[in-house]
Amino acid sequence: MAALDLFGRRWSLRILWELRAGPLGFRPLQKRCDDMSSSVMRQRLTELLDAQVIHQLPDSRYELTPLGQEARHTLNPLARWAERWAATIDPQGADHTDDQSASRVSHPDTVGDGTPKRDSAN
Repeated sequence: MAALDLFGRRWSLRILWELRAGPLGFRPLQKRCDDMSSSVMRQRLTELLDAQVIHQLPDSRYELTPLGQEARHTLNPLARWAERWAATIDPQGADHTDDQSASRVSHPDTVGDGTPKRDSAN
């Protein structure tokens, strides 16, 4: 399972997630990834480039390829689950307005905190 090997490496999914809104240069992407080390960032970017899930633009920024976009879309259910999980382990954390809550993924089958609607079949 080459995909599990690729996406199971630390920071790989985070890089995909951070590129979801559009292209980013090395330093801005590094900042969004909690200032990961430059050497690890270069290694992960090289792996993602080789896997053709990201590409580098002529201005040196990185962006998702169509394959990368597809992979990123598969992360949405995981993001929704993570929100529900976080609310379960820290119920009061769901009421705080911070950077994480501001970037929550909206989904038609969930309420504002990411929990499933009662009438939802999920």
